[in-house]
Amino acid sequence: MSLAMLWATLRLMSRIPVPEKWADGVEFRQLARGVPWFVLVGATIGALAGLLALVVSQTGGGIYIGAAAYVLALVLLTGGFHLDGLADTCDGIFSARSRERMLEIMKDSRLGTFGGLALVFAILLKVLAVIGLAHLPAKEWFALLVCAPIAGRAALVLGMYGQRYAREGEGMGSLYIGQVSFRNAALTLLGGALVVGLIAGLHGLAAMLVTYVVIYGLVHYLRGRLGGQTGDTLGALAETAEIVFLLALLWV
Repeated sequence: MSLAMLWATLRLMSRIPVPEKWADGVEFRQLARGVPWFVLVGATIGALAGLLALVVSQTGGGIYIGAAAYVLALVLLTGGFHLDGLADTCDGIFSARSRERMLEIMKDSRLGTFGGLALVFAILLKVLAVIGLAHLPAKEWFALLVCAPIAGRAALVLGMYGQRYAREGEGMGSLYIGQVSFRNAALTLLGGALVVGLIAGLHGLAAMLVTYVVIYGLVHYLRGRLGGQTGDTLGALAETAEIVFLLALLWV
């Protein structure tokens, strides 16, 4: 794994300004080789968003504004990339149509009722979960906020390894779906669990394992409904993983 692959992966998965020349030599079709870097990408996003939440909450904004700032930062740092996939996936899946029609609906750029509801509840659940963790010491609270995007990106590999691309032709998702090796998938999942365990201890590690189990089940559900995965379902998996991780922290 080269540093150029890290920068290429960070450029793709975030809006963090990375000079294009830093990713020189990495071809677009090679990006699946960079999945082990997902953990570091998630940690970078989580650290930036968590730092903002900490500063806001500790300098007069209070925990409620701090939690909202955290969730807003996640959106801005990713360009709402995964939220868009979540909305499109929910519009398709909950339309209760045929597989082909669901895929057509997911490709439609217009936001439907179920997609809109998914966005509202995703943001609401994240904010409430972050507020629910605010009783913890600031250092521990910050550590858990750093870990949520790590969980979201590491769990993505479950929707890539051994999966089939559900659409005809090529799309952004086809760069990863079915293209990830067992070695890289294992490195990402184990690396994500290890980093979360080191940052957040057993509390974070337990939530990480819950996240992996839930996302594994969701991957199989989506495969049964759509015949495979798409770029939109990957976005939905990332968002769901972050939510599950934060909610799991409240119970484990």
